[in-house]
Order: sequence, then structure tokens, then C-alpha cells
Amino acid sequence: MAKLHSRKKGKSGSNPPKKEGKPEWSSYTKEEVEEIIRKLAREGVPPTKIGLVLRDQYSIPLVSRVLGMSMGEFLEKEKLTAKFPEDILSLIKKAVGMRNHMKQNKMDTHNRVKLTHVESKIHRLSKYYRKSGCIPAGWKYDPETAALLVK
Repeated sequence: MAKLHSRKKGKSGSNPPKKEGKPEWSSYTKEEVEEIIRKLAREGVPPTKIGLVLRDQYSIPLVSRVLGMSMGEFLEKEKLTAKFPEDILSLIKKAVGMRNHMKQNKMDTHNRVKLTHVESKIHRLSKYYRKSGCIPAGWKYDPETAALLVK
């Protein structure tokens, strides 16, 4: 897939293994994995970080092979999802950091251009999430209120 705001081609992702079921070398049961995910989600850890923790610390390569559903589906079933999707929050956090940098470095033209790119991504994502019902229908990105949303 091509990169959006650069003239690069990007790279394709890796394909997960085609086997079904839990790997033989993983010693955790379905209930133990569910409890670990619940504990991390209650602590406020985003789903992508939960996946990394499960992979690196607990040697669970794919949650969907153990649970039989994706982590997003499991978190929705347990009602542990965040108010806003993780990808738009990370973009807002990035834009807030870039705006703070622009206040101190007014001549940084490269950062000014990249800030417009990040904010255009935020606008496109918010339009999609408003249509799909993941965020409130009247929500709009505002740089001043975005800093409060991230904190």
C-alpha cells in the first residue's frame, strides 16, 4: 500500500500463519488470556499495546487463535473499549505535540507542512468514524479542545 503524504511506495505487511487453534508451545488457556486482556484494558492500555505485551511477555502470538475472536471484538463484548478509537487519538496527540513545537519554533516550515498532513488525516478519519458511529455525530476536530482530549 502506498504512503499517503510521501512519494514512497510503502511496504506490504506480513501474513499471519494459516494454522487454526492455539500453538502447541503456548501454555496459557483461553480464560487466562481473557483475564490478562481485561486487566490491561482496565489499566488504560490501548489494544495495540496489549497485543505487544501478550506477544513479548506472555508468548501469545495471535489473540484470535486463542480466543476465537479478535481483540477488538472481545473488548467490545466486555465493554472495555475507549470512547474514541486509538488511531485517531494517536494522530491527535501527534498534532498537539507538533503545535506545541510550532509555538516555540515559528520558522520550522517542514513541521508546518507535516502538521497540515496530520490534521488532514484526522479530518478524514473523523468523517469516517462519524459515519460509522464510533464517535459522536457532531464531533469536530478543534486544535484547542484536542489538547484537552488527549490529556
